[in-house]
Amino acid sequence: MRTAAQAVFTLLRHAESVGNAEGIRQGQGDLPLTERGRAATRALARRWRAAGVTFDQVLTSPLRRAAETATLLAEALHLPAPEVQPLLMERDIGTFTLRPAAEVQAEEPPFWPLYEPVGGTGESLWDLYLRAGQVVAHLAQRPPGRYLVVAHGMLLNMLLQALLGMAPQAHFLWPHFMLPNLGAAVVVHFVPHHRWALVHLAGPDALPPLGRVAAQ
Repeated sequence: MRTAAQAVFTLLRHAESVGNAEGIRQGQGDLPLTERGRAATRALARRWRAAGVTFDQVLTSPLRRAAETATLLAEALHLPAPEVQPLLMERDIGTFTLRPAAEVQAEEPPFWPLYEPVGGTGESLWDLYLRAGQVVAHLAQRPPGRYLVVAHGMLLNMLLQALLGMAPQAHFLWPHFMLPNLGAAVVVHFVPHHRWALVHLAGPDALPPLGRVAAQ
């Protein structure tokens, strides 16, 4: 039986950033990794290298916490320089950007409408979902191969929902995908069938699957 061509995407949340460590709402604010985040990224690269994990291409958000994670991994795995994709940026949270989480929580409404911009000028949940759909369309155009996609927690959640056909709901009332720093989800696009599958969801200590995935 002929094996279907596959594009395998490892969707990785960036390592710990200064904002994560200090309890700051980042959004599209551009903070770097912490030293602990860099060390964790290098440790992940060592585990992947020892296990034979490799990629044909690395895609990254332009924000420093993601781009630095992607660059450290690409260098350690002897891969080409990451390709920067602005669509992979984290959600724009408007006036909440780079403010302490406790301050933001005190100002958040008791209920988040689906179409209301966050922080007055940021992206609504619906805006972010539509952008995540653009990311899915972009990934679907990639030829068969193995890809590492480094981005952000909220964007990756919406990307997985768009990919799986889960409609967003107001006030975050939908199933969430828990992705810690350096947590990953692996999705497969069966190219000739235009079908997607979620095959792996794990924290930073688990390895992504190395072999081919059977089309169901």
